[in-house]
Amino acid sequence: MRTTIGWQSVDGTAALQRAAFERRDLRSDDIAVRVDYCGVCHSDLHLLSGMMPHYKNAVGVVPGHEFTGTVTAVGAAVSRFTPGDQVAVGTLVDSCGSCPMCQVGQENFCHAGPTSTYGSPDRVDGTITKGAYSREYVLREKFAYPLPAGLDPAGAAPLMCAGITMWEPLREAGVGPGSRVAVAGLGGLGHLGVKLAAALGAEVTVLSRTPGKADDARRLGATGLLAIADDAGLARFDLILDTISGPHELSPLLRLLTLNGTLSVLGFPMPTPVNLMELTFGRKKLSSSGTGGTTHTAELLSFAAAHDITADVELLPSAQIQQAFDRLERGDVRYRFVLDLADLD
Repeated sequence: MRTTIGWQSVDGTAALQRAAFERRDLRSDDIAVRVDYCGVCHSDLHLLSGMMPHYKNAVGVVPGHEFTGTVTAVGAAVSRFTPGDQVAVGTLVDSCGSCPMCQVGQENFCHAGPTSTYGSPDRVDGTITKGAYSREYVLREKFAYPLPAGLDPAGAAPLMCAGITMWEPLREAGVGPGSRVAVAGLGGLGHLGVKLAAALGAEVTVLSRTPGKADDARRLGATGLLAIADDAGLARFDLILDTISGPHELSPLLRLLTLNGTLSVLGFPMPTPVNLMELTFGRKKLSSSGTGGTTHTAELLSFAAAHDITADVELLPSAQIQQAFDRLERGDVRYRFVLDLADLD
């Protein structure tokens, strides 16, 4: 076994403590990655705060599922990477590999259930995966991606969760020139949604409860910012990316969709009441999406490199994870915290 250091929940809460724990020895198709930068995702906080009822026990969890790093060792059958390569890793580290979803590169919808970067049973030995708030990670090479040259590794880390979460619904909706896209909420998810939609050629509007981010919205590529409640007389949108991270009403957003428009709820995909009549008038669609598979993730990284897209990040030493959680809960970040794991040495 390989010993590493990370930030672990010892009591199932967001009070993480520095701890040593074990990674598996490399299997033939594994790589070991020195984690350099890991983004802080709101879902990390949701899980540790008990807001994910399907996740029964957070004791022992090491969070972190969007990271970049350096390959330090490879298994005997590895062909895509050598030590020293820069890589990016996201929310999935394995899947069954044989179901229809896996066969088309949508491992995020694996019929047998994908293996998450943390909190999932390993498909071989049953041990629970531990995430990338740590100095080393071991995974199958299939689920690691070459980090394109020129992308800042700290800014690229959030692409692997926040970015791909935006990318999949944008691609599914066929967004391009002439599309009208709105992004509800301008946080870690939303600011990347604006950048990606604008780079695809869409006309992008930010929907927000506060006007204070109007200048940022334009800087990121939006044409402007509108208050969510001000729906009277507004032009309608083909797609709304709902990135709001807390409980909220969906009806005000559904009313802003055009005929056959789609509301994709991405920031808070938890039980939420829906007035079905809001879907009836205009034949509107309510959707959601969970991270991304290998096909779209590789596509996203290539697109981001071609358009020089990374997250706007605030870089913190990993020892400040508690401050990051506290500020994230208050919405005090523009727009993604990223941990520098070098202090674990």
